Amino acid sequence: MSTAAEKIAAVRANIRARDPEQKEFLQAVDEVFESLTPVFEKDPKYLEAFERLVEPERQIVFRVPWIDDNGVQQVNRGFRVQMSSALGPYKGGLRFHPTVNLSVIKFLAFEQTLKNSLTTLMMGAGKGGMDFNPRGRSDREVMAVCQSFMTELYRHIGADVDVPAGDINVGAREIGYLFGQYKRIANNFTGVLTGKDLRWGGSLIRPEATGYGCVYFAQNYLKYKGESMKGKRCVISGSGNVAQYTAEKLLQLGAVPITFSDSNGYVLEPNGFTQEQINHVMELKNVKRVRISEYCAFSQTAQYFPGKKPWEVPADLAFPSATQNEIDQEDADTLVANGVKGVFEGANMPSTNEAIEVYKKANVMFGPAKAANAGGVAVSGLEMAQNSQRLQWTREEVDSHLERIMKDIFDNSLAAAQAYGLKDDIQAGANIAGFLKVADSMLHQGCV
Repeated sequence: MSTAAEKIAAVRANIRARDPEQKEFLQAVDEVFESLTPVFEKDPKYLEAFERLVEPERQIVFRVPWIDDNGVQQVNRGFRVQMSSALGPYKGGLRFHPTVNLSVIKFLAFEQTLKNSLTTLMMGAGKGGMDFNPRGRSDREVMAVCQSFMTELYRHIGADVDVPAGDINVGAREIGYLFGQYKRIANNFTGVLTGKDLRWGGSLIRPEATGYGCVYFAQNYLKYKGESMKGKRCVISGSGNVAQYTAEKLLQLGAVPITFSDSNGYVLEPNGFTQEQINHVMELKNVKRVRISEYCAFSQTAQYFPGKKPWEVPADLAFPSATQNEIDQEDADTLVANGVKGVFEGANMPSTNEAIEVYKKANVMFGPAKAANAGGVAVSGLEMAQNSQRLQWTREEVDSHLERIMKDIFDNSLAAAQAYGLKDDIQAGANIAGFLKVADSMLHQGCV
């Protein structure tokens, strides 16, 4: 008879053998697997649940043909991975980026499963997108590709089936085009997407939610350590939605956000960004859609560092808010050497597993993405609730719910870590707390 350790090793080997080329997906699974080993050793039934969980309930891959402004046919590849419906309808964003492939979407859907579980809301998990680069494309071209994408996707989604949202390069404009095409084909006005405009079913605080939530999570961690946000210098990567509202909430809580970045480099405000300066970053990225280097024409104090990452700047806290694997082991070593005491992930899986090991050895506070950036999907869940009620809550109501949810996520992650003798390992605790809720639900519902 196999020992528990042999069974655990066999399941892990089977997962890797099934999809050996899917490096992003396997990276995400490995990170969670390590945390869950004490759970599997204590009760083997959870190992069987995990083996089922990592195989998506459904994987949809489809052609997205469209005509560009020159009358030339273009063809992209669309994806929707419906990972788990154990807790509710599939829920998760759509990413439009040239790096999108099945491995990336599966890793995002897997992470989404645990993240959605942590929110305490009744949401399953999915993720989707396509290998389309919107940079340099006209509004008409973006509309054409969104309409073509939805012409296939619509048959797989619904308010009680699968509710997509935005992600990288899918913002208010894209959600509008996608929703319009869904409504046209299905002849149905329903809450099938979140991140909608306020005038037709959206929620207040939704654009801010991921960034605000990440800062609320960090605030709870600092409070647990007997510290506060006041005066903390914070390096932020990215300059999109998450980074912008992370900076705004940090400023509101008395911290000092000092960087934004994009794939070309980063900009530094040595004395910290003011609200007026953050508003200008929002205009540059959300309206003009230009590079962050353009910010220097607005500010006499800003410094731009082409081809560099913001992790080289001395700071107290770091908020990686750009994309996966943006912090590797070398970057993590640099952060620690520069005095960073906490890393809170606004992006999905921005730290490699090697980087996370550096944080742990240096006793750096670590807020993993599935916990720290759950604010976005939490408010998406609140948007779904408002749509079902045919009501729109006030800004104060939504923000209050968000702040409470992020506190609950921190508290539940800490409690799960301590229950398994892992002290205040929030990464492990988040994985355990998120997994157990999904796994118990799967076991209750049978082998499906």
